[in-house]
Amino acid sequence: MKRIVIDCDPGNGIAGANVDDGLALALALAADSIKLELITIVAGNTPRDTGYRVARQLLQELNKDIPVVKGAAQALIEPAAPWREQLDNNVRKQGLLSLWDNLPPMPALNDYSAPHAAQAIGELVCGNPGEITVVAIGPLTNIAHTIQLYPDFARSVAEIVIMGGVFQLDGYLKDTNFAVDPEAAKIVIESGANITLAPLDVTTQTMLTHQDLDKLQSFANPLTDFIVRTSRPWMDYSIQTRHLAGCWIHDVLCVAKLIDSDIVTSSPYIVDVSTARDCTRASSRRWKEGALRLTVGMPEVIHQPVNVMESVDNQRLLEIIFNALGQYRC
Repeated sequence: MKRIVIDCDPGNGIAGANVDDGLALALALAADSIKLELITIVAGNTPRDTGYRVARQLLQELNKDIPVVKGAAQALIEPAAPWREQLDNNVRKQGLLSLWDNLPPMPALNDYSAPHAAQAIGELVCGNPGEITVVAIGPLTNIAHTIQLYPDFARSVAEIVIMGGVFQLDGYLKDTNFAVDPEAAKIVIESGANITLAPLDVTTQTMLTHQDLDKLQSFANPLTDFIVRTSRPWMDYSIQTRHLAGCWIHDVLCVAKLIDSDIVTSSPYIVDVSTARDCTRASSRRWKEGALRLTVGMPEVIHQPVNVMESVDNQRLLEIIFNALGQYRC
């Protein structure tokens, strides 16, 4: 059984927010081969406190007692306001708020606990060297803070599985997770930890449809009820704005890979994240180890290879989700 931490920015039930974090949490909760020991929250897809409320709501509906710890409310350097304007208000500007009208309002949560995600992650990982996998499916601010606070973290963590980056995908120069905090992404990628990366190139090969949600709904358990109820509005939004058959499920791939590594193909690459103050900011590059890297006025940096996912078998991914969530019992 893999012991894992999920560092995330869930948005299930929040108008305009992606729901793939919630599905990743659901799969981790349901899978027999995974023990989810800690959930930490970072600002990204949703504001930090909103994501915290979503995660707590899911666990309350399931009567699960897993620690949920707040982390960073903003990036290391990147200004938060432009991202919050885009991520929190796009759905209103597009006139699509009504898609979420049938969802009941999320209950208020009065919680004033301190944001100490980096400490919680660092203590768990460094106290159990080689045993804990960190699944990082939001901006990497919390993980960067952990690396800065715990010098042994990078060599103590079993693996960091990251959803982030984009390399050769038409129409995308950067992904949101890296773009919200490029400096954090660079710190983590260059940490020397054992890293597996799920870039947009592979996560946009995934697809979940309303027919798939119908199948999940037929399982009629509290976990699938939460996922189906909160996913349908986002899926309709994705269909209307992205002209897809359903919605991509980026983040769940990082958990599914821990259950069955054969659902993806991957190769080792040297990866770099740009922190330049120009149009390349937050973009990511990859090249094979030993390949010539051209630099202009910059010293060469020695990078540890990163295992980069390249393709996914979406049908097998869905089967993993169906099998785990279908057998879930409180």
